[in-house]
Amino acid sequence: MSGSPTGHVVGARQVFDHDPAAPLATVVVPSVFVAARGPDRTLLLVRRCDSGGWELPGGRVDVGECAVAAAVRETAEESGVLVAITGIVGVYTDPGLVVRAVDGEVRQPFSLVLRAEPVGGTLCADREETSLAAWLTPAEIDRLPLEPGARHRIDHALADGPVPYLH
Repeated sequence: MSGSPTGHVVGARQVFDHDPAAPLATVVVPSVFVAARGPDRTLLLVRRCDSGGWELPGGRVDVGECAVAAAVRETAEESGVLVAITGIVGVYTDPGLVVRAVDGEVRQPFSLVLRAEPVGGTLCADREETSLAAWLTPAEIDRLPLEPGARHRIDHALADGPVPYLH
C-alpha cells in the first residue's frame, strides 16, 4: 500500500497511513475481518459508530481465542449475521499503517481477512460499535466513506482471487 501521508483523526482514534510524522508502534495487534458474500454476490459491510466509516465486520482476536472463532464472533456482534468461514482473502501487515487508540496505545495492525458465507442470523447493527450493517453491491460500496485501509481489503474480497493476498 502506498500513497501520500494521511495521518488523521477517525472518531476517537488517530490513524496514520504512511505518514512520516506517525508515532512508532509499540504493539502489534492481531485482528480479523470477514468478507461474507450474499447469494447475489453482495458484500457484508458495517458502519462504525465512532467515525461513520464503512468496513468489513471484524475486530481484535481475544486472548485464548482462535482467529476463526474471533471472526465468527465479531461478525455476529457487529452485524447480527452468523457465518461459516470458507477460506482466506489475505494477510495484511503493512507497518506503514499505524493507529493511536483512544487509550493512547500505538498499534500496528496485523489483520487476516477471511472469506465466509452467511448461515443464519438477522441483519442488525449492534449500536455500540456499528450503527448500520448492510449487504452492498460494488457500485454501492464505491459511494461510501470507508475506514482507512478498508478499500484495499474490500477490493481483494470482491476480486475473489484464488491466491491469498500477502503483505
